Amino acid sequence: MPWPVLVFDIESIPDIAGLRCLQDAPADATDAQVYEAWLQERREKGQGEFMPHHLQRVLVISAVFRNAEGLRVHSFVDRDNASEAKVIQGFFNTLEKHVPQLVSWNGGGFDLPVLHYRGLRHGVTACKYWDLGEDDREFKWNNYIGRYHMRHLDLMDVLAMYQPRANAPLDAMAKLCGFPGKLGMDGSQVYPAFLDGKLEDIRRYCETDVMNTYLLYCRFQKMRGGFTEGEYEQEIALVKSSLAALAPQEAHWDEYLASWK
Repeated sequence: MPWPVLVFDIESIPDIAGLRCLQDAPADATDAQVYEAWLQERREKGQGEFMPHHLQRVLVISAVFRNAEGLRVHSFVDRDNASEAKVIQGFFNTLEKHVPQLVSWNGGGFDLPVLHYRGLRHGVTACKYWDLGEDDREFKWNNYIGRYHMRHLDLMDVLAMYQPRANAPLDAMAKLCGFPGKLGMDGSQVYPAFLDGKLEDIRRYCETDVMNTYLLYCRFQKMRGGFTEGEYEQEIALVKSSLAALAPQEAHWDEYLASWK
């Protein structure tokens, strides 16, 4: 299977500053009041409480990067509550440098649109990502933007045959395949955890989610012939040994390995 591969996942929170701007909120209103006013307005209109993509502030982008040299886990984190632009630019810089196979679970439906809107807001540059063949002719037929191209592989979308009613949750599919699944929290708990100052817990949760995605990608590659049975087993062994090496500094990998059936 050709390397490099970059599997990614984001965690985001409501953009309260954006809500203040769009709602012309009173200057003395607290963040909690601004958010509650938005929620109440949605309830009165019979609308859902999920924040639209353009008002999702990116907090963490976690990635599993696999190339010929091995496997690495890395997170871009907004630790000072003011570095969303740096987080997004760092992610796209990695993509620009390595031009990897990009892999996600629902990345086409959520993660990438959020990165598009937030990157546009912050003036982020991502030339290779947006190349549709103008600079590299190969990208005309296989680019990161085309839904039916494989340079970005949205595993959830592909496995569902691009039918939303057939979509499956990442946690369920990971567990059904014998992988650990979600640990620590789920997406609905990210904003409360942020308000409680648990940024590192969110980062760890995002990393385990992206590892679940990588493992499902490996299983998918075995199914489609990208891995032989022996190569697949070798890759799983590499993942386990890589996480075991990280565990002394990052306890969530100990828990992850212990949960692996």
